[in-house]
Amino acid sequence: MSMISPILLLFPCLFLILMTQTTAQPGFLYQYCMNNKGNYTANSTYKANLNTLLSSLTFNTEIDSGFYNFSFGKNSDKVYAIGLCRGDVKPDACRGCLNDTSVLLPEVCPNQKEAMAGYDNCMLRYSNRSLYGVRENNPPAILSNIANATDKDRFNQVLRDLLESLRGQAASGSSLRKYAARSVPGPNFQTVFALVQCSPDLSEQGCNDCLVGAFSQIPQYFEGKIGGRIISPSCNFRYENYRFYEPTVDAQSPVSPPTPTPPSTNTTSKEEKKSNSSRTVIIIVVSIVAFVALLIFISIYLRFRKPRKYIETDQDEIRNTESLQFDFGTISVATDNFSDSNKLGQGGFGAVYMGKLSDGQEIAVKRLSRESGQGDLEFKNEVLLVAKLQHRNLVRLLGFCLEGRERLLIYEFVPNKSLDYLLFDPRKRAQLDWERRYKIIGGIARGLLYLHEDSRLRIIHRDLKASNILLDDDMNPKISDFGMARLFIMDQTQGNTSRIVGTYGYMAPEYAMHGYFSVKSDVYSFGVLVLEIVSGQKNSGFRYGQAAEDLLSFAWKNWRDGTASNLIDPALNGGSRSEIMRCIHIGLLCVQENIADRPTMASIVLMLNSYSTTLPVPSEPAFFMHTSSVSHWQSQEYNSETTRSSEHKNESKNETSITELYPR
Repeated sequence: MSMISPILLLFPCLFLILMTQTTAQPGFLYQYCMNNKGNYTANSTYKANLNTLLSSLTFNTEIDSGFYNFSFGKNSDKVYAIGLCRGDVKPDACRGCLNDTSVLLPEVCPNQKEAMAGYDNCMLRYSNRSLYGVRENNPPAILSNIANATDKDRFNQVLRDLLESLRGQAASGSSLRKYAARSVPGPNFQTVFALVQCSPDLSEQGCNDCLVGAFSQIPQYFEGKIGGRIISPSCNFRYENYRFYEPTVDAQSPVSPPTPTPPSTNTTSKEEKKSNSSRTVIIIVVSIVAFVALLIFISIYLRFRKPRKYIETDQDEIRNTESLQFDFGTISVATDNFSDSNKLGQGGFGAVYMGKLSDGQEIAVKRLSRESGQGDLEFKNEVLLVAKLQHRNLVRLLGFCLEGRERLLIYEFVPNKSLDYLLFDPRKRAQLDWERRYKIIGGIARGLLYLHEDSRLRIIHRDLKASNILLDDDMNPKISDFGMARLFIMDQTQGNTSRIVGTYGYMAPEYAMHGYFSVKSDVYSFGVLVLEIVSGQKNSGFRYGQAAEDLLSFAWKNWRDGTASNLIDPALNGGSRSEIMRCIHIGLLCVQENIADRPTMASIVLMLNSYSTTLPVPSEPAFFMHTSSVSHWQSQEYNSETTRSSEHKNESKNETSITELYPR
C-alpha cells in the first residue's frame, strides 16, 4: 500500500484547487454596504473575527432550521451575524446559499462593518451591533413584475386578503421558523401565489409590525402589478401569478444503516487469497489514479474556462442580466440605424434616439459617448442598480446593449417631450394650465423624495432642470438622467468634486463655487425649477417688460415688496392664487444661501399637500449674478456646463446629468 500513499497526498491539494475555482459566485440579487455604520481595516481584529464567524457558518447545525444566529469576538471588535433561508428551502440548498453569500459579501463590501446581501433562497447580514430580536424594515430591496393585472381592483382585494391571512400564520410561528405560503384563486382564472416570512428572532408582535410596514408599500410600488416582493432585514414577502416556492418542505429521509453481510462459508486456498489481494490492490490503484486524473482535468477546465457572469441568480426575475440586455442589431433596426430623423436630443453623455421594437413598443435610446472607463461587468452592475429604482415620477430604464465599444441605454419612451419644450415656448405653454403645473411640481417633489430618502440607494441628481423633466401622456412628470454618473468614472468623492458639472443657474452656490454637494443641492435646483414653472420663463435671461435680470433676484424683490404676483405667468388665467403664492414661497425657501435654511424634500412634499403647515419666512436667496452680468453669466454656462468641456464644446446646452448613488 506504500504506492498509494503519495497519490492520496494529492487529495487535499486537489480539493483546495477545486474550492478555489468554485468560489467565484454570481452577483447578489440585492446588497447593501452600510458606509455610515463604520469601517474596518484589512489587518484589524474586527476583520479577523468576521472571517472566523463567516467560516464557521456552514458547520453550524442550527442552519438546518433555515435560521442562523451567531457572534464572535469581544467588546468593540465583536461581530454579530444572522442568516435566514426562505422557508421552503431544504437544508442542503440553504447551507450552500449561505456559504456562497458568506464568501462574496466581504468582497463586495470590503471595509464596511455592517453589510447585508442575499440571493433568492437566502439572506445574510452582519454588524458590529447586536441584531438578534431587533426589528428593522430598512433598507428594503424592492423588485416588481412589469405585467399588470387585468382586473386590478379584484386582484388587489384577493392579494390583500391572502397576505393578511399569511401574516398571522407566519407571526405565530416558532422561534426557529416564521414562514407561511399559500395560493388562492384570483380573477380571470388566474391563481395568486404568495409567501411571507419573518426572522424567527422577532416576537409575534414584532413580526406582525414588520409585515404591516412592508405591506404598506404595495400601493406605491406594485399597484396593479401581478407580482412583486419586498425584502427587508427582518421580514419579507413575495407574490406572483405562478408558483415560485415549494409547496411543502420535505423531511430529510433518515439514512438506513448498512445491512451486515453474513460471513462467507466458502474456503479458499492461500494462493487464491494472495491472488485476490493483489487484484484488489491493482484495482484500487488504477481507480485512484483515474479519479485523480479526472480531478486534475476538472480543475484545469474550471481554471481556464470563461465563467458565465450573471448580475442576478433568480431566473424568474425580470432583472436577470440576460433579460435586460438587448441585441445591438435589434436597437439599430428600431432606430433606423440611429438616423437623424429619429434623434430626440444631444447631451454631454451622448445622443438620444426614438425607436420602436418589433412588438410595437416605443423606446428612447441613449447612445453613450465612449468615455466610460468601466468594463462590461461593471457597466452591467451599474445599469442593474438603476433598473431596480422604480417610481412613477422617474423615467424607467428598460435595459442596455453592449457591443464592442457601443454602450446603449434603453428607456421607456415618454411622448410629451421635456418640460422646457412646452414651458418656455410662448405658444405651447398655454397647454400647461395651473392644475397641470401644480401636478408637475408635486410629481417632481415626490420623485426627488424617493431618490433622496425612500430608494434603496441615496441619489443626488445634481442637474435637476426643466430639460431633465419628461412628461407622459397625462402630463405626469418623470425625472430623467438620474443614474448616469455611475456609468462614468469621475474624479470626485462622495461629498465634493474637483470638476464642477451641471447647469449654471440651477446650481447651488456651495456646489458651483466649492464643489460641495448634498441633497440640499437638489433642493436648491428644485426651488429654481418651481419659480420657472410659476413664471414660465428661464432663470437665466429672465425678462420683465424691457428689463432683463435673473429670476431669483426678481422673485425676491417682488416678494419683499409685496408684489409677488408680478412673477406669475400671464398665460395662467385661472388656477388657485393661494396655491401659486404658496409655490413661490416654497421656491424661495429652497434657494436660501444657508444650506440649513433649505427644507428637505420630505418637508416640501408636506408643504405642498398640507395647508395647515406654517411656512418659514424666506430670507434673501443666494445670487450668482446681478442684472449687469447677464451676458457674462450665459457665456460661463456654455463653457462649463458639459461633463468634460474640453472634449464636448459642440454639445448642446442643458443636457448634462451627474448623479451620485451610494448605499444608505
